[in-house]
Amino acid sequence: MTAAAALWKPSDLFAASPVKKSGSKKLQLDWEDFQGIMKFTFTISGSSRTTTPIVITRLSWDGYVGYGEAAMPPYLGETQASCHEFYKKVIDNVLPKFDNPFQIEDIMKAVDKITTNNTAAKASIDIALHDLCGNIIGQPWWKMWGFNPKDAPYTCYTIGYDASDEMVNTKITEASWNKLIKVKLGMTEAEDKRMINLIRARDTRPIVIDANQGWTDKYYALDMIHWLKEKGVEMIEQPMSKYCLDEIAWITERSPLPVMADESCQRITDIPKLKGAFHGINIKLMKCTGLYEARQMITMAEQLHMKLMVGCMTETSVAISAAAQISPKVEWADLDGNYLLGNDCFDGMKLVDGRITLEDKPGLGLTKKKGIISL
Repeated sequence: MTAAAALWKPSDLFAASPVKKSGSKKLQLDWEDFQGIMKFTFTISGSSRTTTPIVITRLSWDGYVGYGEAAMPPYLGETQASCHEFYKKVIDNVLPKFDNPFQIEDIMKAVDKITTNNTAAKASIDIALHDLCGNIIGQPWWKMWGFNPKDAPYTCYTIGYDASDEMVNTKITEASWNKLIKVKLGMTEAEDKRMINLIRARDTRPIVIDANQGWTDKYYALDMIHWLKEKGVEMIEQPMSKYCLDEIAWITERSPLPVMADESCQRITDIPKLKGAFHGINIKLMKCTGLYEARQMITMAEQLHMKLMVGCMTETSVAISAAAQISPKVEWADLDGNYLLGNDCFDGMKLVDGRITLEDKPGLGLTKKKGIISL
């Protein structure tokens, strides 16, 4: 530990590890499987689900702990079992090389080299590292990065597609506390317009749209975007397949709404080729391997004068609180994953009237709920 770091004391606000206890100066990784249970069936273009497999990680060092998370919707191709195998490689090949957690850059580069994919598993290590180091120093990451918490935006609340008018109305009521609605489209024209018309029949709040690559014709997509603008929509994510960059660039050039990359933007290496094809990018920790790379993605996007959004999967407050640390740098936020779950295992980032609130708590500001996980 550096002399500067030694001046900081961990805050008692971190209830998961309220008092520093003497411990090993070796990094220790533990994990536990968790099943996130959705409040409602979550349907997007191409899939539906009621649960999300999750792995909660814990990194320990010198009596301090930090928590991380891998949230893995099935379409991403990762599983709890693949995470377990990845963590074994981290324990065998990475952690023995480092005697403290502050070497985040070197640790994450070593973690990244283990495999080409496994981005959610990698993110769970990164998030735990950031939480651990923040707890040791006694400060939140938004403050250490010099961000203004007053710049944190409102988050949208996601309403997935539903065939039942009654259930759509129930979901609208569930989102009544929020100021911005996100609607999943990309079905047929009749189904997409039905969803928007149902919402507009009883709600005047602004809407953002995620088509999840569902539209297949650029002329149709552009016509839909013009129609959506008339309905009070403010932004559109991923109107067509990530493999159709030329078509998306054509749409973006003509679109009356900002067009943001979702599936097209996985990691920092994707960003340069997206300049001109989209107005901006959506950063998700489960895709980009965590906060270390997300912070770099922000810098690159700003240099390219691209708009920024931070998003999530259906995640617990661990990953949501991590993503919230970068929220002051973005124009849009979709950090409702913990609110979509009925069994969140941590307390963390809070919303006040739908706005992300960054508290002055160390690390990611997490408090473990009792009786849900054993880590």
